[in-house]
Amino acid sequence: MAAAGPEVVGPSIAAQPAAHSALSKHGPLPGITCLVVGAAVFSLQDVVIKLMSGGGYPLSEVLTVRGLVACLPLAFLLHFGGGGLAAVFSPRWKILSFRAFLLLLSYTTYYLAIANLPLAVAVALFFAAPLFIVLLSGPMLGEKVRGAQVAAVIVGFLGVVVICFGPSVLGAGVLGAGDGTVDSLLKPAALLALASPLFYGIAAVMARELADSESGAVMASYQNLVFLAGALVTALITNMGGDLSAGFEDKSLVFLLRPWVMPTATDFLMIASTGLIGATGSFLLTQAYRLAEANIVTPFEYVSILFGTLFGWWLWNEIPSATTLGGIALIIGAGLYVLRGEKAR
Repeated sequence: MAAAGPEVVGPSIAAQPAAHSALSKHGPLPGITCLVVGAAVFSLQDVVIKLMSGGGYPLSEVLTVRGLVACLPLAFLLHFGGGGLAAVFSPRWKILSFRAFLLLLSYTTYYLAIANLPLAVAVALFFAAPLFIVLLSGPMLGEKVRGAQVAAVIVGFLGVVVICFGPSVLGAGVLGAGDGTVDSLLKPAALLALASPLFYGIAAVMARELADSESGAVMASYQNLVFLAGALVTALITNMGGDLSAGFEDKSLVFLLRPWVMPTATDFLMIASTGLIGATGSFLLTQAYRLAEANIVTPFEYVSILFGTLFGWWLWNEIPSATTLGGIALIIGAGLYVLRGEKAR
């Protein structure tokens, strides 16, 4: 999530205005610093997952280790700021579980996409999430969507089309053929990259309804439990017989269907680090919105695309073309306009 995809976009969508007493005495710089560092930390998580996808490990194994490691910091958050263990037994457990399931789909499709797409492209496509949220806020929350916001959404999705159908990396189309045909549109990696922000958008809108009664720690705990359950069910299916990934060439499918393997000590530590990265990044992003006004720090979320581009170039020689950069610019511009409208409400 690419700079962390779901996690990076998350705080801006559900962020509440910072209380005046919590704002930094040093102006917005501490908040901006926390957000940029948090985005960089989450970028490392995406790097680790992309490396593991090419290193012979299945996604279910990565998510299981990540979820187990994340239990400790989540327990800490629950105890000291989330209402304790009793808060997990919420009367709204059904909607909490459904939201967590949507996030499981969002993270899974995102991680499968980065196994098969340039890092910068996967991150940029995920930043279509604010556009989906605008479209969903009307029917789901009864919020009025202004004509200018609809226009911004159209511009943002135009950026998605430019990225998908234009040449992206070293002259090769993101979707495979790069020829603008329907067949190229149906490439699994492209569908995964676009499905992730859609699932996330629905979950983010649901978070608005839950925010009045449920703490962030409770929602994160449900998310982690559902992630663990989903990863273990997937592992059970993929480890029952032979290698289900045999015969497939698509990197996303192979990453999903591989059986578990015994990791080396180095790889295990790298996988385990994603749990700590998630907790650290979430803390930094939360602090960013406590120390500075949301409308000031929100634009800096798009630094995630820069980190994704730099890591992709450094580790995998992924060089975005001018066409891809143009599509990214359209998504960023539309997203900033939409997010500005969200903060102005």
